Amino acid sequence: MTGTLFLVPTPIGNLSDITQRGIDVLQNADIIACEDTRMTQKLMGLLGIKTSAQFVSYHEYNADKMRPILLEKLNEGSGIALVSDAGTPLISDPGYRLVKDVLNANLTVVPLPGANAVLPALQLSGLASDRFLFNGFLSTKKSARRTELDSLKDVPATLIFYESPHRVIDTLSDMLDVYGNRQAAVVRELTKKFEESRRGTIQELLDYYQANGEPKGEVVLLVARADDAQKAQQYDIHALLKNAFLKYDTLRDAVDAVTAQTGLDRRKIYKQAIEIKNG
Repeated sequence: MTGTLFLVPTPIGNLSDITQRGIDVLQNADIIACEDTRMTQKLMGLLGIKTSAQFVSYHEYNADKMRPILLEKLNEGSGIALVSDAGTPLISDPGYRLVKDVLNANLTVVPLPGANAVLPALQLSGLASDRFLFNGFLSTKKSARRTELDSLKDVPATLIFYESPHRVIDTLSDMLDVYGNRQAAVVRELTKKFEESRRGTIQELLDYYQANGEPKGEVVLLVARADDAQKAQQYDIHALLKNAFLKYDTLRDAVDAVTAQTGLDRRKIYKQAIEIKNG
């Protein structure tokens, strides 16, 4: 463990989700850097992990102060385990800056696989899993949140967000306005007693929570990528093609231009272009 930073995932609910490798690292680390030392010490007590490690706080409010200290300890040969309160370090927490500095100093970083809410939520959502984008938490301010959502509107992937249960209704309402009525899912309390995955259109989910109240617990919100039919509603393909015919010498170039602009299926645009040319 000499001079090594270990990234150790901790359970997000079910204590059995700690790995044996994670236990071994926590038992043998010289220093354990954690968001909340009390929470991590309590977790280790519940797991029966005994260690002589020094516990230090590392969170977004003291990160700039602590990074040089931890870097110095690594240079002196200490083995440091970085943990978040729950889940995998660096996912929606400030650990990536520490990792960047450690790598820039040519020291060793060892990531351990383990518990995280993103992939189980995707598995439970019933949405396409071949391509996905994890965005973390959206802005708490409505205008900024809608701007963020709009920037992701045409991403050809399932969109995954963390969200506070108190903002789920507002966020679903904004998603309905920005994305239209796509398929979506609200997954909450993963690995815990009241784990739930609720699937449907954005409108159906919004109606449910408006009628039954906001969800409780840790929430992951997922939205399907736009299909071609939904994308086509955003564009006047006929007008775009007619305009492209004025700019480009060949039908192929016009079709390529409109395809690039809209992200729609090129074959469908080509078919419509032929119909315009012939009629």
